[in-house]
Amino acid sequence: MNIIKPYRVVIADDHVVVRRGVRAILESQPGIQVCSEASNGVEALRYIKEEKPDLLVLDLTMPEMNGLEVVRSVREQSPSTDILVLTMHFSEELARECLGFGALAYVLKSDADNELLTAVDHIRQRQPYFTSQLALTMTESFLRGPGGSTMEGLIPGTTLTPREVEVVQLLASGKSNKEVAGVLGVSTRTIESHRNHIMQKMKFGSFSELVRFAVRHNLVNP
Repeated sequence: MNIIKPYRVVIADDHVVVRRGVRAILESQPGIQVCSEASNGVEALRYIKEEKPDLLVLDLTMPEMNGLEVVRSVREQSPSTDILVLTMHFSEELARECLGFGALAYVLKSDADNELLTAVDHIRQRQPYFTSQLALTMTESFLRGPGGSTMEGLIPGTTLTPREVEVVQLLASGKSNKEVAGVLGVSTRTIESHRNHIMQKMKFGSFSELVRFAVRHNLVNP
């Protein structure tokens, strides 16, 4: 009698509620087993080394080590482990960069209820999957080959003020201009002004570049 090997998954997200929700969705399907949950990037890599899972479901903005760094490290340390990025960031450029680093799927957290299992099915068939809003353009990008912009356009030595760092952290964590204004106790127009100034000051061509900057420089709040 043949014993079917379970499809083993590690979930990495710094919010326990998100991890529990993702686990519930995944384990609703026969044959899928969540073997570990990680709350930060370093912990995720440790579980990857120990467990050698089939799949890593990974948030991009986590403490200790950001998601893009984790993607790179997993590709080096456990090539057999596929990566599904589960994020709040709707960004074609960021999705393309994740693909270039070795992820196979990019799903928005807001779409997880409807698309997470579909994405896993695609991955198990060695097919890329992108959240429905990005599917067409990102599939075309995949067929053209990995690519995307980098941070080489940043001006070395450019600094942000403490308030600008706060704004970057909050925006990159997925908050709207209005929500950031509420947190900092200022008007939405003030946040819009800060955001525009940061974009010009740092030579960002798009909001996704701001997000990548925050992720790579560990500016995003845990």
